Amino acid sequence: MGVQGLTGFVEERGVFFTELRMRDTKLVIDGSSLYHRLCFAPDADFRRGGDYGAFAAAVRDFFGVLRACGVAPFVVLDGGRGAEDRKLPTLRGRAAEQLRAAHGLSRGAGGSLVPLLTREAFVQALGRLGVPFVQCFAEADREIAGLANRWGCPVLSLDSDFCVFDLAGGYCPLSHFQWQSVRAAAGPQGCYVPARCFSAERFCRHFGHLSTGLLPLFAVMNGNDYIGLEALEAFFSKVRLPRGCAAGKGGKHLRLQGLLNWLAQFAEPAEAVDNVLKYLKKHQREEIRELLCTSMEDYSPSDVNLEDFFQNGSYECEAARKADVPEWVLDALAKGKLAPFIINALILRSTFLRVQVENMQRPSAHSTALPIRQVIYGLLLRVPHSTEDASSSKHTNELPTVCEFDRCQKTVKKTFVQAASLPPDFCDDRFPLDKLMEVPMSCRQMLLLETLGVKMSFLEPIPSHLQLPIAVTCYWIRCSEPKVKLNQLKALLLMVVSGELQRITDDPDPTILPAEDDSVAYNKFLKWKEKKLQNNDFDLDAAHSFCQWQCCLQMGLYINQLLGTPLSEPDLSSRLYTGTLVHRLYQELKSAPSVENLFVLSPKITQLYLVLLNTVES
Repeated sequence: MGVQGLTGFVEERGVFFTELRMRDTKLVIDGSSLYHRLCFAPDADFRRGGDYGAFAAAVRDFFGVLRACGVAPFVVLDGGRGAEDRKLPTLRGRAAEQLRAAHGLSRGAGGSLVPLLTREAFVQALGRLGVPFVQCFAEADREIAGLANRWGCPVLSLDSDFCVFDLAGGYCPLSHFQWQSVRAAAGPQGCYVPARCFSAERFCRHFGHLSTGLLPLFAVMNGNDYIGLEALEAFFSKVRLPRGCAAGKGGKHLRLQGLLNWLAQFAEPAEAVDNVLKYLKKHQREEIRELLCTSMEDYSPSDVNLEDFFQNGSYECEAARKADVPEWVLDALAKGKLAPFIINALILRSTFLRVQVENMQRPSAHSTALPIRQVIYGLLLRVPHSTEDASSSKHTNELPTVCEFDRCQKTVKKTFVQAASLPPDFCDDRFPLDKLMEVPMSCRQMLLLETLGVKMSFLEPIPSHLQLPIAVTCYWIRCSEPKVKLNQLKALLLMVVSGELQRITDDPDPTILPAEDDSVAYNKFLKWKEKKLQNNDFDLDAAHSFCQWQCCLQMGLYINQLLGTPLSEPDLSSRLYTGTLVHRLYQELKSAPSVENLFVLSPKITQLYLVLLNTVES
């Protein structure tokens, strides 16, 4: 993310940073950077689909440290790709990188890959911890900078774009934010997090009289997520940059330093742009001027006032209004109750399906959940019935299509997918998308259950917070290719009930007397886990099957949210999915079927396991 080569350049020269004791302040946090950072813990396992409970614990610890130091966090997350979709080439490049990483991991190479449901687990954890957060309509950088400047507080991120914004409180890179080494200060001030803070003003002083107003032009010319260098190669090949830096020679940082020194001779961006254009062919100049000026606007203040959102919950966004996003959809997106996937499908008719560590010889794990996605697209894009005669309106009744970027073998390919046609209740012209929440809840629940192929009567014996995962599991059993093996199903259900056992042991319901046998069973399980998790066997076919389950759960979560949660939202952070554990249980069940009795000391958990197994098998 950010400006090419800039992080390395400023890290090499520590003079742009000041030491900071982070305490007793507001702090605006780039949520996307933070969840990536916490997810890439040194001991994380990336091959087996994620351990969301451990990730949620890291989120809890992080915000616990901030609270102890008197830091008030405000988390701002990226939303969709934006109506203009200007980052599409960058995102396709990233998807290809992720695919290479996933392929390497599937073959036993090192590497890291964000597990599929990390973002959902992060948003749920923020909600449960009571951390104020907002999810923007599109990329969040400008809104983060605007909020931090309104409050005069620092920004915490790992995105070099924040070296370019002129931030009153400075930019603290997460790589220098030592939250695991909290220190106590002498005197009454209390503890603090040691951090380092980058100042754009200090950076500019290093290059003579460089104005901070020229940093956006520097970022754009050097190349960022929105613009590549190709358009400006002619400039770099002809200009004589200070310090004798020639075209592409002498390393990235020399060119970067030369460009900063060259820009320092100009008072403001317009003058510098005119001088850049002199090096280009006449017929290119106006097009490049427009490209540079449009790209520099990415570093200008946003019209969205996030302070308003954090004070009274209202998220007003001109770009969303222009894109005709219904008010309830924008409100739900801002509150994290809808995913960016939904807004991209709605306004761009285009989505990216994130690759996992799966069997690359098989169709993408996401193909199992295609029918669920088609219903989501049908809900978002349905065309109201026309009253004109059929001959003049035959095109209006064609089902809309969505472009999906997904894995095909070892490449990222795009496929056009047709939206599903919906039951009559949802085709009623009285209920367009902006009135979806006016469709009776019973009808919305019926559509969810029909999409997943289950009846409510089957789910009634199951605790409400597990009804959606079990409905998804029934769907997975029915739709997966190749078919799910019985031991894979049993491993998955044992993993789910182990999460339940941990939940009732660690966080007991105060209205219910804790059962002695639950804690005995839990201690036995912990001993078993400690012994067995040392084993590193990896079965790629089982991994592929569990990836398919996560894809189905992800789309199950999304359609449930879009329909206004007719079923309770399951809590990912309560160890609903623990990749290392489900793989271990599967291996054990193959060689020692008695592991199915792992929780026999707890009658409650044994009964729950049998209920879940009977429901799915029936």
